[in-house]
Amino acid sequence: MSRYLPRLTPTASDFLTLPRTATLTTLRPDGTPHVAPVRFTFDASTGLARVTTRAGARKARNVSAGGPAARVALCQADGFRWITLEGRASVAGDPVRLAEAVRRYTARYGAAPPDPPDLAVIEVAVDRVLSLNV
Repeated sequence: MSRYLPRLTPTASDFLTLPRTATLTTLRPDGTPHVAPVRFTFDASTGLARVTTRAGARKARNVSAGGPAARVALCQADGFRWITLEGRASVAGDPVRLAEAVRRYTARYGAAPPDPPDLAVIEVAVDRVLSLNV
């Protein structure tokens, strides 16, 4: 099944390659938002954003608890420029997906992410992009 892939302007694509910290907003089981600083990558060709984390971290537990309907928002800001990527999220721990997440993270941020024993990746199938001045 195909899904909608948001189109980004060249400026927005460039902005998403800058080595910046973003925030990831997930919903706790009681429906309240949990916002955490994260580093992430975005593959515009597939519409997939990736956040490496610990499987036991609150953000990963929130996504898992939300099941297939779990929605998240990633927001990267720099002064009055910002972009938010929204979509359905899932948590993966298989080695192939983790290796791809680590490879992309290392390329964007110039160093590998932390490598805890319970390393996992939150994958976001982005279906909405909001932005200002990018």
